[in-house]
Amino acid sequence: MDFFSYKNGELYCEDVPAEKLAAEFGTPLYVYSKATLLRHYRQIAQAFAPVNPTICYSIKSCGNLHVCKLLAGEGCGFDVTSGGELFRALQAGGDPKKIIYAGVGKTDGEIRDAINTGIAAFNLESEEEIENVDRVAGQLGKTAIGAIRINPDVDPKTHIKTATGKKETKFGVDIERAERVFEQYRTLKHLRIGGVHIHIGSPVYEIQPYIDAVKKIVDLIDRLTARGHKIEWFDMGGGFGVNYERPDQAFAVTEHAKALLPLLMGKPYRIALEPGRYIAGNSAILLTRVLYRKQGGEKKFVIVDAGMNDLIRPTLYDSYHFVWPAKPDAANVPAERRKDLAPVNGEIVDVVGPICESGDFLAKARPLPQTTRGDLLGVFTAGAYGFSMSSNYNNRPRAAEVLVDGATARLIRRRETYEDLVAAERGL
Repeated sequence: MDFFSYKNGELYCEDVPAEKLAAEFGTPLYVYSKATLLRHYRQIAQAFAPVNPTICYSIKSCGNLHVCKLLAGEGCGFDVTSGGELFRALQAGGDPKKIIYAGVGKTDGEIRDAINTGIAAFNLESEEEIENVDRVAGQLGKTAIGAIRINPDVDPKTHIKTATGKKETKFGVDIERAERVFEQYRTLKHLRIGGVHIHIGSPVYEIQPYIDAVKKIVDLIDRLTARGHKIEWFDMGGGFGVNYERPDQAFAVTEHAKALLPLLMGKPYRIALEPGRYIAGNSAILLTRVLYRKQGGEKKFVIVDAGMNDLIRPTLYDSYHFVWPAKPDAANVPAERRKDLAPVNGEIVDVVGPICESGDFLAKARPLPQTTRGDLLGVFTAGAYGFSMSSNYNNRPRAAEVLVDGATARLIRRRETYEDLVAAERGL
């Protein structure tokens, strides 16, 4: 559940009308709901409370400092995948002892910074990386801590570009050679391998892939323990699905917990989770205004001021985002947001942006109420991998971001200017 709803015939974010936000801050505009962010974080914390997990928010999903500060204030840790994300997590007040560093291509400089920061652990993705982290730690005269990422060879049944738990990915070590890798590196001088990590993909809409993966890893940990390896924690990753297409599309995290807790209770190692999308996905909408309408052959286009540089997921992942007017006519105020919602006296349109690419679209062949120039549209479930994947393509300044708390809205990232586009190139 989120806190974006239609009241008195118009779209609200918590207690603030979307039209008011667009008028004050302009469009395109990312609007975040504080209540939604906190609700979804607390759902995860409460659902898995019986195993007292360390929750590390995946900062790549939505890294605004104010969003991260909000979560850090709740005691949340961070999952980072670059030196920049580590810097951002620290700037947000993240506790280094709750920061896990993932990613297959960590540079020596990034590894040094993370060791000197005192992070909780590296997720180690390959044999060469294991050797390199040990080497860098030795140069610093320190001991690094790591977990080996294992591919459990489980099909998460998600988009090919976001499936990471099969053998044929760039991530991790195949489960068949996991024990051999642990044996090979059990006596390193400057790297303590004390954990096992998995992440099977995102978004994952079925529970069974998690069950299968966790069972495989629990069995692996038992075998490793029998060989004398001290496994201190099991990082289960994240990837829980969210409701893009309809309110009942994804299982609540409580259902995942019911299935997984019996496999984890009473274990002698700690549990870590790395949710991102589940916390951030439904926490934001993207507001955009209609610029023009046109017809090409039999196809109708609604051209808006947000493009693929603002939200790339539809063209990159073939992703569905519910799109609807912020102030529809009375017959088209939606009771709920569903992919199969049929507008009264509507039309089938492509909602496209201003980018000079045929792939620039937010929605294709979409039933929508009639719109006219100046109408405001809401693009829903835009909080995860929305702004964080945005760019300056076509030299477009990136959108502003606003955080709503009840009846109050505040700017948490100003809209970029043309000067921002060239600032790094001046004076050289």
